[in-house]
Amino acid sequence: MRLAHWTLAAIITVLFATSTFILLPQLRALDQSDNGESKKLKEMSLEQLGSIEVTSVTKEPEEVWKTPAAIYVITQDDIRRSGATSIADALRLAPGVEVGRISSTTWAVGIRGLQSNFSKSVLVLIDGRSVYTPLFAGVYWDVQDVVLEDIDRIEVIRGPGGTIWGPNAVNGVINIITKKASETHGMLATATAGNVDHFIGEAQYGGGNGGGFDYRVFAKGFQRGAEYHTDRDNFDNWHQERGGFRADWQPNSTDSVLFESDVYGGDSPHRIGTVDADDAVSGGDFLTRWRRDLGNGSDIYFQGYFDRTIRIGPQLGEVRNTIDLDFLHRIHSGDRNEFTWGAGLRWTPEHFVQKQVSVDLEPHDLLEHIYSGFAQDEFAIVPQRVSLTVGAKLEHATFSGFDVQPSARLLWTPSQHQSFWAAVTRAVTTPSRIEEDFQLLGALSANPLVLIRVSGNPNFNSEKLIGYEGGYRRLLSKALYVDLDVFHNHYTDLQSFGAIQPIAGTFEGQPALFLTIPYTNAISGATDGFEIAPNWYVASWWRLAGSYSFVTPDFHANAPTSDISSTGSVSTYEGSTPRHEAEITSQFNLPKHFEFDQFFRYASALPAQKVDAYETVDLRLGWRPAEHFEISVVGQNLLQPFHLEWGTGDPSQPPIGIRRAGYVKLTWMP
Repeated sequence: MRLAHWTLAAIITVLFATSTFILLPQLRALDQSDNGESKKLKEMSLEQLGSIEVTSVTKEPEEVWKTPAAIYVITQDDIRRSGATSIADALRLAPGVEVGRISSTTWAVGIRGLQSNFSKSVLVLIDGRSVYTPLFAGVYWDVQDVVLEDIDRIEVIRGPGGTIWGPNAVNGVINIITKKASETHGMLATATAGNVDHFIGEAQYGGGNGGGFDYRVFAKGFQRGAEYHTDRDNFDNWHQERGGFRADWQPNSTDSVLFESDVYGGDSPHRIGTVDADDAVSGGDFLTRWRRDLGNGSDIYFQGYFDRTIRIGPQLGEVRNTIDLDFLHRIHSGDRNEFTWGAGLRWTPEHFVQKQVSVDLEPHDLLEHIYSGFAQDEFAIVPQRVSLTVGAKLEHATFSGFDVQPSARLLWTPSQHQSFWAAVTRAVTTPSRIEEDFQLLGALSANPLVLIRVSGNPNFNSEKLIGYEGGYRRLLSKALYVDLDVFHNHYTDLQSFGAIQPIAGTFEGQPALFLTIPYTNAISGATDGFEIAPNWYVASWWRLAGSYSFVTPDFHANAPTSDISSTGSVSTYEGSTPRHEAEITSQFNLPKHFEFDQFFRYASALPAQKVDAYETVDLRLGWRPAEHFEISVVGQNLLQPFHLEWGTGDPSQPPIGIRRAGYVKLTWMP
């Protein structure tokens, strides 16, 4: 197997090196002539990239230059040329985003610290639909999938976004925005085959009536192999199938309507202690959005969606329905003032499926809710130069009760392609069902009967953040852009496990001693750091981009705690985030419709996860011999046969290595 790994890496490396060597003279000539072909190969200028309209900061379109937040846009071309085959892996392209793959099915994603396999402090949206589950306050990354070619951009906000998006947008917001149906007419088909991604197949067709109505329908499926297991127990082979549609309708010049839906099914294997488990996963959603342009920079929109998720495993299961309604009204008044207000309602009926007597959530049926309203005002202190944005979201949630999340943001744009900004924001993470209602029992002794019990806390508080941040972005020349951000995040009431409490009781009619470990809010502290992300067009055919992120955590316990898992202690909070992350991306636009892309990344050690620092390289060679056809060869994690990115959270389990991989992808495009 190791020989096969090295053979694969050698073939890919030689192929890439040979192609570059052969084409190098033509590259030099191409740069000297700077003819029309080279300009055609470039996707967007740096000025255009800075002028991309983003929506995740205010829910309304605004240029990156005019955004008082640390926002990074991953474009469709970035995703395509990275060779990423999943949304989670594509997020590695954004500075300040920590992505650690745990197994073939599971990722730990964080922003500016507090990284965990639950992605607890990050709000993730797909076209404005939240995929955050209240069961454990996190994201099931294994079921977040779309046709990657349909993604228009991924907007990543580093820093709190609770004023606009509400609870759980504490360390950041990830909004995955797909293309309009009018941009995907025709037939799209892709086929990917490799040693880890065994097969990924996509088929899609889009069209329209030429009168404002456009649509697309798609189907996607994959079968992925296991990562590297020292015990040879390759339990994490898995598959998933998905289908859906999107329709956009513009009946007149002021109104636009979106309809979107998908359904999926598959499995998600994982390990519980020493036992292999395989969850059956399925679900679907339907979203609609109506927007009306009121003129003079004012508009109104209403969005509603229904989402159903089902996950049944050997230990527990959940059936969850979510109904969400969202309203927003933007009022542009004169040259100086823009006022935005809105309201949201979310109902979540949930049914817990108990599979074992030792694991339980009470009650089994629960209706959760979040009611919210927000108001935000942007005032131009100096028109086109200095603006102040202040706002607050007020909300009431099932587990946390009433809460307020205010923010204030200052923006200074001394020139068209230069801006400074600063912000202070309060955000909260609402308690999950696990933290409030969970009961886990395990036997330590039969005679006398001694049980250990991990217990939810009905008085568990919201985790709170006050974030201070600032940034600077500038287009230094037509070929060089730089973005720098600094932050200080202060956390209180973070989740922890309390000290063991001996409690006498009975279990199935027998006297028993329960050693109870409750969920508590006993940890506080801060993270400080910065991110820098330069972007440089070295030549007409060569682009260099990179990022460096630094985070230093400092946490302390306010009461006795228990370190019983991969979360919930000072050592895990401090030792589960890489202090240093660096990435370098190099893209060559070669003659004869070739592309050659190289990606280097480095992440420092995670002591709490028993993961050493690592560096790795991905390479991609793409070729479009005809207008509608593309072939690409990708090598991933090429520097070693495997490397560790995250721990399993269970000392009884051997770590899982992320394998060296390679694949070939064929694409037929409109």
